[in-house]
Amino acid sequence: MHNLPIIADIKKYLPEALIDWVVEESFVDILTMHTGINQIIAVAIRRWRKSLHSKQTWIEFFAFKKLIQSMQYDFVIDTQGLLKSGLIASLSNSVNKCGYDKAWVREPIASHFYNHHYAISRDLHAVLRNRKLAALALGYTIDEATLNYGINVPANSDICGIGKTLPPDFILALHGTSRDSKLWAIEQWVALGKKLQLQGFSLVLPWGSDAERQRAKKIARQLDQALVLPKMGILSLANIIQKSQAVVGVDTGLAHLAVALNKPVIGIYTDTNPILTGLYGGTEQTFKNLGNQHQIVTAQEVLTQLKAFKIVAHA
Repeated sequence: MHNLPIIADIKKYLPEALIDWVVEESFVDILTMHTGINQIIAVAIRRWRKSLHSKQTWIEFFAFKKLIQSMQYDFVIDTQGLLKSGLIASLSNSVNKCGYDKAWVREPIASHFYNHHYAISRDLHAVLRNRKLAALALGYTIDEATLNYGINVPANSDICGIGKTLPPDFILALHGTSRDSKLWAIEQWVALGKKLQLQGFSLVLPWGSDAERQRAKKIARQLDQALVLPKMGILSLANIIQKSQAVVGVDTGLAHLAVALNKPVIGIYTDTNPILTGLYGGTEQTFKNLGNQHQIVTAQEVLTQLKAFKIVAHA
């Protein structure tokens, strides 16, 4: 999500550029929503690491390597700055492998795989850092006031057919995240749900793991107006995001997806700094980051922000 605006930047200054994107296989669906990508190349590092002794793993890896090396790329840009992404960059035959300088990269060892290094402050938001890296590598200047994520939900994205059963007015509650320290307390979700249902809004709760499903059910059991969704993929979730009146979420990629889809979004941060990796958008996006490391965000604060967005009538 933090890389999507790079596509519009490159196309603005290099309209004929062909852009291929290597992405972890579970996130391919996000890139299918962008029409500016020439080829999406899936990689399965997360899955491969779990089965290094499997013959199939190495068959897939060497097929991936062959594909990368069959391309004659003018530039390869690694915005992740990790050992794994540096290794992927190193597979290319390009003489212009670009990345962050070792003093400014997330994992310094990654910088050894680049031909060109750029010092870009880690105090900048990840979206801006990535945009600046691509601009320096390709020789153009970005317009920081203009931001375009460039994605749209395809018309056939309601794969699960859940759209017809959604409540007429609902807030999508993104309660799941990668670490427990990033979670928002169930009591706060319930308090928010009760405040919202007084104004005719339902909470709609997605989930991606059994632990998230159990949490969603626990929240829903304490509310009169709540819907726990079936398990679904990113395209179906994007469709539901689009149908929502607003999105409230913890530190999760789906909240960034909601911003990219121009929905009103509130991000709740309890263990990470939103200045660096929080919700980020241009003037056309409506979003708000609440909280910070070791801060407690209340349901009342979220409701007040929803009123500021003119989603609810009173707080």
